[in-house]
Amino acid sequence: MSFPHALGAPGIGWTAWNQADSLVRAGHEVHLVAASFARRVPGAASATASLSAGRVRIPHRAIGRDRAFAWHDRVAAGVLARTQVDVVHLWPLAPGITARAARARGIPAVREAPNTHTRRAWRTVADEISRLGLTADRTAHTEDPAHLAMETAEWDAVTGILAPSEPVAESFIAEGFAPERILRHRYGHRPGTRLARVRGGDRPLRVVYVGLAEPRKGLHHALRAWADSTASERGTFLVVGRMLPGYADMLAPLLAHPGVEVVGFSDRVDAALASADVMVLPTLEEGSALVTYEAQAAGCVPLVSSAAGAVIDHGIHGLVHAPGDVAELTRQLDRLDADREELARLSAAALAHAPELTWDAAAEALVAAYRQAVERTGARDAAAV
Repeated sequence: MSFPHALGAPGIGWTAWNQADSLVRAGHEVHLVAASFARRVPGAASATASLSAGRVRIPHRAIGRDRAFAWHDRVAAGVLARTQVDVVHLWPLAPGITARAARARGIPAVREAPNTHTRRAWRTVADEISRLGLTADRTAHTEDPAHLAMETAEWDAVTGILAPSEPVAESFIAEGFAPERILRHRYGHRPGTRLARVRGGDRPLRVVYVGLAEPRKGLHHALRAWADSTASERGTFLVVGRMLPGYADMLAPLLAHPGVEVVGFSDRVDAALASADVMVLPTLEEGSALVTYEAQAAGCVPLVSSAAGAVIDHGIHGLVHAPGDVAELTRQLDRLDADREELARLSAAALAHAPELTWDAAAEALVAAYRQAVERTGARDAAAV
């Protein structure tokens, strides 16, 4: 597994770490190449840090981000050259050196797609920023042609794209990728790390938003729906996550609502979910948000957009709305505020669903995707003979 960032760090670093950890615990031999290790994976067959000197981490910016990604890719290709493996799992960003090396050796390589296709993500974010009249904040989804060129080189070289949700899979197919190159899998949660309980009772509704506060995640839609809902008359809306400055300025009137509390960044997402009845994520573009898995494991009912990549059935484990549909999200908040039996039913179903959504279960889906890539590479090589 090649991960050109800090493995185990918040965000995709945590996602990749859990993938590696669950594969190792399932008995697979995993060789890791990461820029650095925020957290080690016990039992990994090998672990190589590409951007470290001894115990000192070399920041990407110290040598330039693109140069750092290319250096990491060369290190990963070097590890591959001296290691016998069945499959190569690549995470963005890299210029495709390892992917091409794998292809030359007849080894299947798969590329993680933690978000929708880059062009889809850019368009979605740019359209929303333009609609809101924002210009100041730069995010990971701000257009960057150099990074797209880097990703394209890797996409072209790999056997398949690992899509953790249907929105991701659909976005790549819409960009011209053959459906058979899209390998479905999913993410997960770690059980036993949070207080799980069935929600209900007649206390004022507590709603939580968890994640970076940026236009892409749709916090503005959540706050508008909250202000328009009956739940806001007595309830509380918690915002847990770092806020982009320009976006925060725009949201100031909605954030000033007496029921809204801005917590800021917290590494205790489990505590935030345990304290709430409902987790809201009206995202406009996403891969498969980990918080949607974690909420179900806590019994916190997910109210999410169809773009969130959540593994839930609408009306069973949570409620789904179309991206940008503030009116429907408002109705859903009103529904759970008024009908606590419905809240309890959804909460109990989410809790019952959680054992199917662990990282161990996700590892099984990931290995199945690996096997598809192995079979596809074998078929391709046989056809070439």
